[in-house]
Amino acid sequence: RDFNERCAQCSEVNWGLTDGGRFYCRSCHNVTERTREVVNADFISNTRIQTISKGLRKQEKTDGGCEWYVCEGFQLVLKKQAEALEALGVCPQMKDEILCNFWRCYLQKSKQAYCNRPAGETVKALSVCDSSTDVDSEPERPSLLHLSLSESEGDLQTDCSFASSTSRVSESTSVCSGSVDGSLYLMKNQREKLRMTMPMTLSFCYMALLWLREPMTLSDLLRFVVEGHIPYLNVFQHFPEKMKLCGLDLKIFCVESWPVYEEVYNKMLELAAFLDLPRFPDITDSCFLHPDMLCMKYLMEANLPDELHNWTCRVVKKICIGEADFLTLVPGNKSTRNVKYDVLAAAVIVVVLKLLFLLDDHYEWLLSDFAEESNKNNKEGGPYFEFKKWYKVIKCSLDVEQKKLDEERAKYLWRCEKPLFYSAKKKSKVLKRRQMVVNLQNQFGKLSGSVQPAEKPKPSSFQLSWSEENTDGSCFHGHSLKGILQEKCGLLTAMNPAYWLCTVKLCTEKLCGHLAHYREVDFPQSYHFVLRLFSFILRIQPSYIHDEVCVIEHKLFNKKLCKKSKYNTGLRK
Repeated sequence: RDFNERCAQCSEVNWGLTDGGRFYCRSCHNVTERTREVVNADFISNTRIQTISKGLRKQEKTDGGCEWYVCEGFQLVLKKQAEALEALGVCPQMKDEILCNFWRCYLQKSKQAYCNRPAGETVKALSVCDSSTDVDSEPERPSLLHLSLSESEGDLQTDCSFASSTSRVSESTSVCSGSVDGSLYLMKNQREKLRMTMPMTLSFCYMALLWLREPMTLSDLLRFVVEGHIPYLNVFQHFPEKMKLCGLDLKIFCVESWPVYEEVYNKMLELAAFLDLPRFPDITDSCFLHPDMLCMKYLMEANLPDELHNWTCRVVKKICIGEADFLTLVPGNKSTRNVKYDVLAAAVIVVVLKLLFLLDDHYEWLLSDFAEESNKNNKEGGPYFEFKKWYKVIKCSLDVEQKKLDEERAKYLWRCEKPLFYSAKKKSKVLKRRQMVVNLQNQFGKLSGSVQPAEKPKPSSFQLSWSEENTDGSCFHGHSLKGILQEKCGLLTAMNPAYWLCTVKLCTEKLCGHLAHYREVDFPQSYHFVLRLFSFILRIQPSYIHDEVCVIEHKLFNKKLCKKSKYNTGLRK
């Protein structure tokens, strides 16, 4: 008989039927203890109740593998990434609840699971398969959808049976890929329903981190990926043996480039809008992602005086970029500009440095000479901040770290330890050739006496660290800004009365792709050096920070932009 009771969680009457015969809510996926009493195929075909069928996993007798689908591979990647983030200290709720629900919603919105399938639709990768209401399938096995509880790594709960549809295509697709739908997946229109890619796995992770307001920015996430703390490059080597990866699967899961900040961020915004997510939890002044908090972190990493934090807070308050409504993500809202929290904080610091030191390759050196003379006569209190001395210390350290980073990237081996093959026929040749390479490397290593690579360093939120206990004076955290400030009406103001704008007019981002043009030769070297420092810390291009600096300047000097400049400093384009 029909089951018309309302769901206890969402009060909807929209029930489906699991393989075990239990009713589940199609709206919130709540599973009840109520089971179906009578199995009648004619009855089921005339009702709204559909079954969840896991599909038959046909075990291949030749190589011990089984049929698997591309979405299952991405699901396994997400699971590995979530476990790595949890090991880094992220709240377990991120994996068990937030990321898991985002992934379920994506599967439903992209019509890969938890949805009705139109009958008679042609077979397509991940988007179409035959409708089925058959409950006589294989015994239930753990599913990867339960990311925190799954022991199986090859099953995916779907609302239709892949067995009937894939039986017609598995023979042809398995020849050129290990997955059932690898070739069809690549034929699919890339813009259709946000086709899943490897960079999008990082977008999912960042979206979950942002929802929980975890103390990890996107630049931190991508840096941990590059350093190998989060599975991304060659992650497919963690696939179980029964998930054979070959042929066209490599074009989907094999990554031979570093993740790009802008791509991951934009895909996150598209995902949030595609999933119809509500307004994210508010970013308040107590959150790590608030500009005041991030400015404090980046000031410490850039080895700048602690007193600069008061100035960054004043700028944040002045232009109202610390308000929750400005900082909080509202998916699909095109009327507001989305915030890149790490880039915003770095840009605020750059603007403050321009306010105090001008950064025109002249004025900052005059202030530094003045501070140096004052330090010779200063016997009380902390030393005055010398820009010239800070520049030399930071440049030396930055050059060393940048060279080390460039060498590590140049030496990176894109090939994974697990051999890959494009077809079953070439498997034996690939394995034999791989073994020969390993043997030769070991022999040459013994002959040359090469040192084994050191263990991977532990992840850290700081790439550059400075200690006030150092006696060489290389730490500037406790230095004073009194040498460059003057008191007016009870407030400390900069001795510098001038300011130059990076650009007079902002570009249209939709047309130009950016808000301002940036070429190193058009700007002072001091300004470029500061951008280079923060671009290294954030692992992004200096132009991204320059764009944000221009936006902040236009907000800060909005009332004066239409007036003629009072000073002969000129406006730079």
